[in-house]
Amino acid sequence: MESFAAIRARAVERKGGADAIDALMPQMRASDELAAIPDDRWLAAMTRAVFNSGFNWKVIDAKWDGFETAFHGFDPGRVAFMDEDAIDALTRDTGIVRHAGKITATRENAVFVTDLIREHGSAGRFFADWPASDQIGLMETLKKRGSRLGGNTGQYFLRHMGKDGFVLGGDVVKALIKWGAVEKPPTSKRDLAATQAAFNGWAEETGLPMAHVSRTLALSVGEED
Repeated sequence: MESFAAIRARAVERKGGADAIDALMPQMRASDELAAIPDDRWLAAMTRAVFNSGFNWKVIDAKWDGFETAFHGFDPGRVAFMDEDAIDALTRDTGIVRHAGKITATRENAVFVTDLIREHGSAGRFFADWPASDQIGLMETLKKRGSRLGGNTGQYFLRHMGKDGFVLGGDVVKALIKWGAVEKPPTSKRDLAATQAAFNGWAEETGLPMAHVSRTLALSVGEED
């Protein structure tokens, strides 16, 4: 597997210098900042990620005030107890995107958030305490306990909230293969474990957040790779 120093050098070469690379790094929140985020904002971010999947994000942004109203400011307790009549009414609400499956997923994710509150004190505390060195485990938890939060949707949700971690987008996967971490897109448990091990190794080598490692990987490859 290639060293991160060589990978960053390739990214710097492709993007026009170290300063250009540094300017593209995502901003992460510290553990105490994550823990302080209100529970309703975690549910709101889950909902935004779910609705953004397969839709133009500009459409979701344009209607976001309608989402806030329709889902009671994303109060987890209120949303978790929305009955079928309320869900049905939202499928006719022109203030939001009327996708029945994703509307129902919002209620299911509200149940997930209320469970986290009961178990950990708050959703923020749960996400803050989960180590970046086991992101694969967190992704699996989102897939199993959340609704429509598997795959990249869950990863983009975490990135939006400032939780340190990688995003296995197309360029990152291409880089993982190019630089010898995996031989094919990581979908099996074995390849996902190898992916986590690669990120852990690069983070230990550099002291960088996982998110910065992830973004640098993406910047290190192009159409020719």
